[in-house]
Amino acid sequence: HGYVPGSDAGGEKWRSHYWSIGKNVDLIIEQAEAKGQWDYVGVAKAIRAWSWQSTTDVNGEMILSQAWEPNRYVFEYDTQDKIYAEVQRLCEDALKDLARNDGGVSQAGLARGDLVYKGDRAKWTKFVYAVLARNAHHISNKASYNPDKVIEYVDKSFASNADNFNIPHAGTSSADGNFLGATRNNLRSYRQSTFIVGLLDGTTFSGVADPRLPLMLSASPDGVYRGVVPTVGDPTNVNNDPTRIPLLWGVAPTVTNAASIPGKYIFTDKADHFLVTYFELQFMKAEAAFIKGDKAMAYDAFLKGIRAHMDFTKVSVADQNTYLASAAVPQNAASLKLSDIMLQKYIALWVHGALETWVDMRRYHYSSEVYPGFQLPATLYLDNGGKPVYRLRPRYNSEYVWNREALDKIGGNNADFHTYELWFSLP
Repeated sequence: HGYVPGSDAGGEKWRSHYWSIGKNVDLIIEQAEAKGQWDYVGVAKAIRAWSWQSTTDVNGEMILSQAWEPNRYVFEYDTQDKIYAEVQRLCEDALKDLARNDGGVSQAGLARGDLVYKGDRAKWTKFVYAVLARNAHHISNKASYNPDKVIEYVDKSFASNADNFNIPHAGTSSADGNFLGATRNNLRSYRQSTFIVGLLDGTTFSGVADPRLPLMLSASPDGVYRGVVPTVGDPTNVNNDPTRIPLLWGVAPTVTNAASIPGKYIFTDKADHFLVTYFELQFMKAEAAFIKGDKAMAYDAFLKGIRAHMDFTKVSVADQNTYLASAAVPQNAASLKLSDIMLQKYIALWVHGALETWVDMRRYHYSSEVYPGFQLPATLYLDNGGKPVYRLRPRYNSEYVWNREALDKIGGNNADFHTYELWFSLP
């Protein structure tokens, strides 16, 4: 809950949107329109819509109206409501393009450049509706929020885990390995938290251990599942034993050859990286229906979300049934609480869906009622003024080096800018 001054740390999403994806989308659209390849046009617009949505949800104000203008060195920021409107516009355009069958539209042709859906336009269409669902749901604090629209979009999106947007990895080296895997070694300094351990070991849910615990998390060498508290560490580690909390890959932190670690769950070298999943959307629908007051629909989607994530983690059907019949899960729609939905969604999106989880936590302003047991870091960054973080700053190496005057207009040069609440979470 701070930032690293004078550093590109936390700037990857900004860089990805404006550079890695950036003008490449325009080139795809330009070349595809010339050949009548409307499927490529629709996919390109879908990717850009997803990128606008996910990046603004991290950074807030962005450069929209002047983005990618040539011969320009200073770029003005647009407000987040305009970014949200652009996401809707792009999604509507993408749906029209993906529905076309004329010209050079061809599944085999699209499949050559499509590692995710192999040219299946029906699945890309579902992905677009998933982006629209996020766009419509993230403004749940506003008077304009429409839960029926969220539910409609979810129902038009993923029908099962088979529709998940997952990016494959060969996992033969760091060049083609999963970012979260041992060979890439990006998560070496990270540990599972006491919060996620508590959600799975029964601490939070009536003493009922979750069958996903051994599949998702790693036990310490003595077989006990432990986690760390942010800025504190392992409060039970009185002897400062460095092997006490394992790596996310499942071994003690003293290991020297990370590439030799097989890993587990989403932390293997060959694991797919998931951007949007069916279970995320079901929890989104559950929350929207709960807000609407339709507890029957909310409960149905809630149970589907849990089962889908348990399928994802390879929990047996028998263990699923036992868990769902336990005190850890409300046994009828009337007893369903908002915290039930949000905590199960937290489990399901742990690590791979962290950006979406952060959207949720900011919508509810880190509420301990919605997230019982969750703790903000005991020590916040000095510049915070005692406030939690609500945004990442724009990328240092472009904005703070080249675009400081424009940043001044949105308060971007203020020491506590990262604590400014974003438009989407405000009333």
